[in-house]
Amino acid sequence: MAGSTAERPGRSGGDLRTRTLQEATAVVAEQGLASLTMASLAKRLGTSGGHLLYYFRSKNLLLVEALRYSEAALTEERAALLARRVTPARRLDLYLDLYLPTGPRDPRWMLWVELWARSGSDEELRAAQQELDQGWQADLEAIIAKGVDKGVFAVDDVPGRASQLLALLDGLSTRVVLGQPGAERLRALESARSAAAALVRPAG
Repeated sequence: MAGSTAERPGRSGGDLRTRTLQEATAVVAEQGLASLTMASLAKRLGTSGGHLLYYFRSKNLLLVEALRYSEAALTEERAALLARRVTPARRLDLYLDLYLPTGPRDPRWMLWVELWARSGSDEELRAAQQELDQGWQADLEAIIAKGVDKGVFAVDDVPGRASQLLALLDGLSTRVVLGQPGAERLRALESARSAAAALVRPAG
């Protein structure tokens, strides 16, 4: 799961479906998941709950689509990152920066945190989260593997190290987005870099 320093999509304009996803993400970030209902969301959008149900059969389906929508821009950014002509170490550092939240109550990360609590009992939510997580995992593995191929990183188990690093990043990100004391973004980025240096050791 993931955060970014990239600019978030705007909350104005676009078709009803897109505006619904934008507003749903905003409500979760501002007020929490309990405040998000089809009726209240329809009121914010100036439409009816029945109209929203035309696009989204249930609140959970709305959350799944909001999560996918919030991650779509980062999927493109990761692809651009992998294509950049930079050193493996620099590419890894850019990945860490992209992953972490922008700060407390980062909209996408608030959505992730809220949905984690629900996914254990909802197969559709769990499958969507696993799908998105796998994208981050695959790209991190590609970064590490390229570094190994170039003789820059000394890693025997690329998938295993990638999973360990992502678990650490999730922990740091949760602390940042919840605004816990001592969990400022810059400090979290420093900790992420230290963890990456320990798990993805320089060759030599």
